[in-house]
Amino acid sequence: MIKKVLRPPLTFGERIYILGVVRGVLVTSRHFFRNMLLHIAHRFRVKSDETAAVTFQYPEQRRPFARRHRSRHRLTKRQDGTPRCVACMMCETICPAFCMFIVAGEHPDPNIEKYPMVFDIDYSKCVFCGLCVEACPEDAIRMDTGILEISAGSRRELIYAKDRLLG
Repeated sequence: MIKKVLRPPLTFGERIYILGVVRGVLVTSRHFFRNMLLHIAHRFRVKSDETAAVTFQYPEQRRPFARRHRSRHRLTKRQDGTPRCVACMMCETICPAFCMFIVAGEHPDPNIEKYPMVFDIDYSKCVFCGLCVEACPEDAIRMDTGILEISAGSRRELIYAKDRLLG
């Protein structure tokens, strides 16, 4: 069954869009002049308790991020340089974007059961939710590199392998 929804007809002002454009220009102008006057007032040490918008001149000037900010993944290492990952597949299982691919293998050290022979993250699919970090029982994966610029010329270059994640 299809339900038809009748919408009220547009008024004259809504049909010509002029009022909407004027309202948008007024909002933008109000923000611009408020910030400009506050920056001038701050120069003369007046109204220093009110904050004004600040523009960061990227890439020369980096924006400070919170400690809990999620950036590119990295795999942590043991003392001997091998990955801490035990290939339990919890991160791959919990990933909502299905961007992780792990293949487990037997570790040569008898004290360690498994290790990831293949550990890939496809950044063309990753949504940076951080669930993989929370699910890891070994604290083997983290998102604290501070690297935000993840770009490539092709989709294949956005697949980061284990050696690239360890570095």
